[in-house]
Amino acid sequence: MKKYSNNPYIDYIDQWDKRIILKYNKFGNKYFQYFLKTVSFFGRSTVWMFLTAFFIFLWYDPYLSGYIGITFINGIWMNMFIKTAINRKRPFESLNGIVIFEPRPHSRSFPSWHAYNGVSQAIILAYLGDSPLFLVLLTIFSVHIGFSRIKLGVHYPSDVIAGFILGIIGAIITITFLGPLSVLILKNIEPLILFEIHYRRLNPMLENIWYVLACILIFGLILLPVIIKYLRKEQ
Repeated sequence: MKKYSNNPYIDYIDQWDKRIILKYNKFGNKYFQYFLKTVSFFGRSTVWMFLTAFFIFLWYDPYLSGYIGITFINGIWMNMFIKTAINRKRPFESLNGIVIFEPRPHSRSFPSWHAYNGVSQAIILAYLGDSPLFLVLLTIFSVHIGFSRIKLGVHYPSDVIAGFILGIIGAIITITFLGPLSVLILKNIEPLILFEIHYRRLNPMLENIWYVLACILIFGLILLPVIIKYLRKEQ
């Protein structure tokens, strides 16, 4: 195979990446493909932005909203910085024979944002739930998210592995420092709220039409990119 650098380790990883993605890109039948496309959705920004907003506006929980939101923000700055620095092309931009099973992403390939979200949020949810079993189950699910990115033709295996590593780092930063800080900030904001706050129950403010309209606007903006992408696909 052609060499792309003077570093034999980088060349080896590059060749391994290409060999693995070419092997598994066409692996499985259409039902397996649909399954992985569904699994992959849970690595999208939309899911974690929606959950952060849900646990603020609809079912108030400062721990879930704070920890999920901060972990998501950790991923944004880490992934954007590394994607810009590495500037790696997607597999379908560099390899012949790659079949893409979803709309083409426009961001760079390394690392995988979906893999980051899957692992980091699995750790956070298991930590908040204080359940080792939950951690095992969510980790297995996040591995499927990572594999789906390879199968769907949008990431190399090393992109996914790097996303997993960053996910662990992002979760550790949240648990040890930024998560407790976010909860403290939310607790300090609570006295400024003009209506009574109800913890871990459906927000009674949903009886107010203006609050309902505000929630529709907020959640609509979060879901808008998904809706636009779906409409474009249907055209």
